[in-house]
Amino acid sequence: MIRTLLCLFSATLALTAADQPAGRSFLMLGGVTQIVDAAGKVSWKYPAVTRDGAVLPNGNLLLTLSKTKAYPGGAVVEVTRDQKVVWEYKGTQTEVNTAVLLDNGNILLTEAGDKPRLLEVARDGSIKVEIPLGCQTTNHHMQSRMARKLPNGNYLVPQEKTVREYDAAGKVIWERQSPESTLDNRTFCGLRNAAGHTLISLTVGSHLIEVDTTGKIVWELRDGDLQGVPLNRTTALSWLPNGNIVFSNYAARSPQAKMVEITRDKKVVWTYTDTSKEGVHEFQLLDDAGKPLVGVLR
Repeated sequence: MIRTLLCLFSATLALTAADQPAGRSFLMLGGVTQIVDAAGKVSWKYPAVTRDGAVLPNGNLLLTLSKTKAYPGGAVVEVTRDQKVVWEYKGTQTEVNTAVLLDNGNILLTEAGDKPRLLEVARDGSIKVEIPLGCQTTNHHMQSRMARKLPNGNYLVPQEKTVREYDAAGKVIWERQSPESTLDNRTFCGLRNAAGHTLISLTVGSHLIEVDTTGKIVWELRDGDLQGVPLNRTTALSWLPNGNIVFSNYAARSPQAKMVEITRDKKVVWTYTDTSKEGVHEFQLLDDAGKPLVGVLR
């Protein structure tokens, strides 16, 4: 369901948390895992390095964890606000990417390793869907990033230098390779809107592209396009109902903007940074009540 956003946010190039005007509330994922309110204040924090995640309808958080002693293959966990783990999937290979609660109650995730795969895991731990991902196996870390399930039941998976759409049987039915002109054209996020257009972030090369159903680029953003706000290793994406795009600059450190909201005509609406030495790997936009912002693609 799509709703009109309650307000537009004043354009700002303020680049310290203390100077942030009221703006966006969000869940930040990466070297620092926390919820930041619209005033830029941290309202919740979790002591783990995360790769993906979301605030769930019940108020708990679903988080993809990087590998640790406790989780040598990475993991997906559901935690309460008091940091109690109430559900977990322990990775069986090198690392886990993606954590999405699906409408059917399953958890969508991907595993990187010698046998890269996409999984839907039920709450009882049983694997309901397993799709082998076609990619190289020499560099596990580069195999896949933020996978998402589409309304048609297919899966959109950024893999190395390509975004692929897999059907339920594991067949690739659509793909878009990164532009060769990009300095480093590894894909990170891929979002598909109702018109069939796909918004793709290309990390390291600091480049966003929107392509139509044929793969033709119909919009793009490069470093230098935004006045006063550089692009610095673009990673996570959110596509708002009003057409605005929010993206993260994974390599940005204060005073550079770590997160940026722009209009379709590349006007800066909002920025966020903080004094942490960690980058924003993924994020989820929240409303004033701390619930997922309605109608946002991510």
